Amino acid sequence: KFSSMSAVKVARYKHFSHDYHHVESKYVVKEYHVSLCALKGSFVHKKMSEKYVRESSMIRGPKFLVRLRSHTVFENTPIKLFCTVEGYPTPTVRWFKDDVLLDTSLGKYFMQRSAGAHSLEINKCDINDTAMYTAVAANSHGQASTQASVIVKSKLKVVLYHAVFLPFSPFLYAILPEIKYTKITITFLETFNVTFGKEEDKVTLQCTMTISPNLANLQPEALWYRDEHLLKESKWVKMESGGGVAKLTLTHLHKDDEGLYTLRMVTKGGDAVHSAYVYVEDGPPPVPLAPGAPMDIKIHDANRDYVIVSWKPPNTTTEGPIIGYFVDRCEVGTENWAQCNDQPIKICKYPVSGLFEGHSYYFRVRAVNSRGISRPSRMSEPIAALDPTEFERLHGNLDIVTYHDDLEGTAPGAPSKVHASETDRTYVVLSWTPPQYRGRAPMWYYIEKCLVGSGSWQKVSTKVPVRSPRYAVFDLAEGKEYQFRVLSANMYGNSDPSEATGPIKTQELRGVPSAPGQVVATRDTDTSVLIQWDPPKQPNNLIGYYIDSCVKGSKNWASANHKPNKSTKFVVHGLTTGESYVFRVQAINELGLSDESQESAPLSVRAALKKPSAPYDICLLNCDGNSMVLNWKQPLRCGGAQVTEYYIDKCNLAKNEWREVNIPPIKERLYKVAVDNLTEGAAYKFRTYGLSLAGLGDVSDASAAFQCKAWTMAEPGPPFDVTLCEVRDTSAVVQWKAPLYSGTSPVAGYTVEMSKKGSGQAWAGVNEVPVNHLYHKVTGLEAGQTYLFRVRGVNASGAGAASAASDPVRAQALPGTQEIQCGVDAETGDVYLSFESCQMTENSQFAWQKSYTEIADFSKGLVLKTQGSHSTLFFKNPDLEDVGTFSVSVTHTDGVSASYKITAEEMQRMLTLSHEIRNPIIPLKTELAYKILERGRVRFWLQAEAITKAVTYKFFANNKDHDVATGVIEMVLDHFTEDSEGTFTVQVQDGRGKAQSSLVLIGDAFKAALAEAEYQRKEYIRVKEGPRFWATPSPVHGALCLITQVANLKKESVFHWFKDDAEVVPDVPADLTSGVCRLPLPMFSKKDVGAYKATISDDRGKDVSQINVSGEGSTAAELAVHCTAEGIMLQCHMKYYTEEMKIHWLFKEAKVSSSERLRIGGAPTMATIEIVEPTDKDKGVFTIEIADAEKTYARSLNLTGQNRGKVVGGLPDVVTIMEKKTLSLTCTVCGDPKPMVSWSKNDQEVEPGDQYVIALDSGKFASLTIKGVSMEDSGKYTMTVQNKYGGESVDIIVSVYKHGDRLPEVKPVPTPKRILPPTGPIVIPAAKPAAPAPAPAPAKPAAAPAGSKSPAPPRSMKSPTPPRRK
Repeated sequence: KFSSMSAVKVARYKHFSHDYHHVESKYVVKEYHVSLCALKGSFVHKKMSEKYVRESSMIRGPKFLVRLRSHTVFENTPIKLFCTVEGYPTPTVRWFKDDVLLDTSLGKYFMQRSAGAHSLEINKCDINDTAMYTAVAANSHGQASTQASVIVKSKLKVVLYHAVFLPFSPFLYAILPEIKYTKITITFLETFNVTFGKEEDKVTLQCTMTISPNLANLQPEALWYRDEHLLKESKWVKMESGGGVAKLTLTHLHKDDEGLYTLRMVTKGGDAVHSAYVYVEDGPPPVPLAPGAPMDIKIHDANRDYVIVSWKPPNTTTEGPIIGYFVDRCEVGTENWAQCNDQPIKICKYPVSGLFEGHSYYFRVRAVNSRGISRPSRMSEPIAALDPTEFERLHGNLDIVTYHDDLEGTAPGAPSKVHASETDRTYVVLSWTPPQYRGRAPMWYYIEKCLVGSGSWQKVSTKVPVRSPRYAVFDLAEGKEYQFRVLSANMYGNSDPSEATGPIKTQELRGVPSAPGQVVATRDTDTSVLIQWDPPKQPNNLIGYYIDSCVKGSKNWASANHKPNKSTKFVVHGLTTGESYVFRVQAINELGLSDESQESAPLSVRAALKKPSAPYDICLLNCDGNSMVLNWKQPLRCGGAQVTEYYIDKCNLAKNEWREVNIPPIKERLYKVAVDNLTEGAAYKFRTYGLSLAGLGDVSDASAAFQCKAWTMAEPGPPFDVTLCEVRDTSAVVQWKAPLYSGTSPVAGYTVEMSKKGSGQAWAGVNEVPVNHLYHKVTGLEAGQTYLFRVRGVNASGAGAASAASDPVRAQALPGTQEIQCGVDAETGDVYLSFESCQMTENSQFAWQKSYTEIADFSKGLVLKTQGSHSTLFFKNPDLEDVGTFSVSVTHTDGVSASYKITAEEMQRMLTLSHEIRNPIIPLKTELAYKILERGRVRFWLQAEAITKAVTYKFFANNKDHDVATGVIEMVLDHFTEDSEGTFTVQVQDGRGKAQSSLVLIGDAFKAALAEAEYQRKEYIRVKEGPRFWATPSPVHGALCLITQVANLKKESVFHWFKDDAEVVPDVPADLTSGVCRLPLPMFSKKDVGAYKATISDDRGKDVSQINVSGEGSTAAELAVHCTAEGIMLQCHMKYYTEEMKIHWLFKEAKVSSSERLRIGGAPTMATIEIVEPTDKDKGVFTIEIADAEKTYARSLNLTGQNRGKVVGGLPDVVTIMEKKTLSLTCTVCGDPKPMVSWSKNDQEVEPGDQYVIALDSGKFASLTIKGVSMEDSGKYTMTVQNKYGGESVDIIVSVYKHGDRLPEVKPVPTPKRILPPTGPIVIPAAKPAAPAPAPAPAKPAAAPAGSKSPAPPRSMKSPTPPRRK
């Protein structure tokens, strides 16, 4: 119930549901139109739930995260004030001293800014610097300030604070006592480097550090920045800090995440900062060549029914130009994305209207080109469609209270100061100052517009009442001028219109920016380049720039950045060292990308030269009272150029002033300060500078005080230049130089000491026995630990002074470290040491040493070849003097080095191998052999494993020839006589390879060969030069008739027929002119059975041919199988044949006729059928039927294909094995009956023994085992498996190599299995020659084919060549 009197009731703050807010928002719209009677009482309108409001988007004004702190310091000491501020846009900070802006031109004040952190440094404070210092941060949304007092005290404390400072500084009354704090030092141990990622990847940036002192209640604060904007925890960004580790994880990369990331570890005494760039590449597009996703989605001017969305366009280096963009929205709490625009919009800003008041939304954007639509951008933060005044009330956590007033009210006053806070092509955002309004009824606004020159004011239609003093007017004409005015209203009426604005012109579409100006590339590091350019002359609302890079000479442009860069310089990372690149730049605005700038001049990627750092560790090596010898370590960082010279300053402690020691620079790090510059007995300090091409480097720290007094101690002075190389996980090699002062006796050796870092400089000896050389390998180190080393010289008086400690070294091998490889070159036979460096720079060089002393003399056959990261030291004339330790180091790297010790045994082995390579022996398949040819000629031949066209050889006769393909070298001896007895030798040379083979023909061996040659000579004369038969007598069909053919006749040639040695005179004399002689037997009977003979003779000689005609027994022999070139042939030999006989062939009891596959034929004494290319279909029983008038004879043969001996498998074509190993050749065989297996080597049968073991297990597993193989066991091995039905033979090439040799490359030559015919004896009638049958001889010599049997003499004629001993 309401009281009649006015009352005020405040409703407490509550959260309401989404449904409540939806209903409540409708009610708020209606409340402006209800009558007075409906408003009896009061009601409370609660603010909306914060979960629908993006509060962070409204934090635009500056805000100090870390404020200034007051300090009290002594005069002449430096001071630094720190603060950290955030805001959007990035605030600018100005510094004030007692409310007066600081003047930085005096050179006393230094201001710095980095990633939101600002500092003011006063180099030397004096009394006048006591003041109140203020930092003021400001941007377009406001300003903020922070103050701190600085009190400077005099060290003498003569001046009183109250008497001097207080009259001039009244604020000091409020200053607290002197502030004291613990200084915390942070040192980064490991930092993150430049990182490259791709959209949707996960990236972690991490720094490890030491904090000293590490106090639990004073832990530093880790602040992460991207492009100077402070990052906060979100679903895209996760942060961890503590335990000396600061970690930032980007959970789901988008191009919005690209930028310069900075970690600031903030303490009370200052901060530690590290920065590195993170690149984010476009993810795979939905369709090829579609554009990349837009980025940096921003929401502007959120109101009750609209928001304005803006974004940045992607780079289109290789994709087609962008046609436009689609904007999508999604209500918070759902996953339903709706497209806001039907047609692609061409500019990167779009007003989204039609939103529901009080609802929150996400937004995203997609780009479109001719190939398709891009991936969506990262969605925006949620934004609520609310009146801007609601944001302010919500941000201030205020309750909104509405009162009921029974009294009649008045209309509000007119707004003022109406102006345009933002203009675009089609809309203007208006802002104004609300009227002074004390009424209790709600107030809203009306907006009117007028096109300049029209004089007509129109009310702007708004979907919801305007309650905030800011609103956007849409649907304006592009490039037109408008005036606006605003009216305020409440339930009691409207105010007068405000004063109209001046003409406000909407923007015109001016196009993309012009191309940027000149692009200049300069060196930065060995993998990055600094790019700078001039801005475009027509920026047209410039957003930023895209940079492209391309290798010189190619047209493959790649994006260097994937997010617009705002400044006119950019560092391009990820380039290849030594490669030359060109660069170009494009400007960007909301309409897209400009034309490309002109390409920069090509630049090779190399590190920029910098001044060297300071030398360090100055030590005294000797002093004779008049001079002092100094040594120091070279700068740790040379700046890309070699430090070539040094300067020295000295300081006499009594005078306390520094003076130059040397006017001309020093080339070495060893210098003797002469008596002219010293006073005996005085104490001095020294400092040095390094000089390079980049200039004079930093000065070193002053040395310890050295007294100029002669050394007289008995022990040696300190060694110097202690360095380490060959650092591995558990070992390192220490090197040093001998001391300049040896004491009263010569230095006899050295001891090495080491200290683990962090052990309090506890030194422990490494070697118990002093070493007599200037290096020592230290083993037993702990991987990952850091060590220091030093060395002492030892003489007869004892151990001397210790050297300066080495630089700290971590026991850890460099990634990719390789060791020196030692071997023998397979081509030249040179011994070599080869090393490949895991690191290389432009100035890197390989330095080879023996016994850690540089190799300077290359006159003894040492040759050094270096190519890229690979260096090889060749020993052209190796000998045992080259035994020792060789090492190599690579300059301008992180200590890449290695060593190798060549022992006497290894050198002897390599010398043997080198001799074999330089004097190779051509391997022979067969030794020198012979073969008797026609006319009694003798062919001598051998076969090598392989020869080239450049082969040369020597025979002791003519008619030489060779075949490169088969490796056969032969000689034909035309006249083989008694004078030919002796030893035949051939010498072969092919490149560097040599071979020699001999054949001994003496005694019985020579007599056998000579007899065969004489026989062949006579046969040739008889056959080729005298009368001869070229066809034996044979019967023909019908009445039996013997026919023979003669050739090579003369008029004097005489022909005769004989039967059983009795001459037979035919009725028709032989016609020798026709070459055919016939003996008819018209009525063949038993009396005609006998041995018939035909003779032909003249003065040149006589030839005889015979045939036995017999009618005893069966007329046909058993069928026999023979292999032909095209298949297999079945043969049936007949003892006689008459006209009445009929012959038929059957297959599976069915008659067959002659065809292309089954060829039926034969001769009068033999019938044949040939099966061409037999298959499984030809398996079965073949039968021949021979019928005469009295009887029928049949002969059958079952071709099953199952009985012949076969090699099933298991044997390789080529076997490579090291000598002294055991070789086992095993395979599976089959056949019925069980086949016999034999082995041969180079066509010579292998005899079983201690070395060769031949086995056949279970009749199916055949094996040959060779124990302790040697080089002589190389060759062609043949395994033959055979039974009475035939068999197969296969070849295996065995190659044996020596230990330490490279594996020989033996290419397998496919050799098909050879089918062997049946071995069953078959009697075939044949004419018996009067003399021994001549061996068939080819018309010309033929080379032995590769893979076939060696052309050795036939079994009836054994070669007299002695067999090789095994």
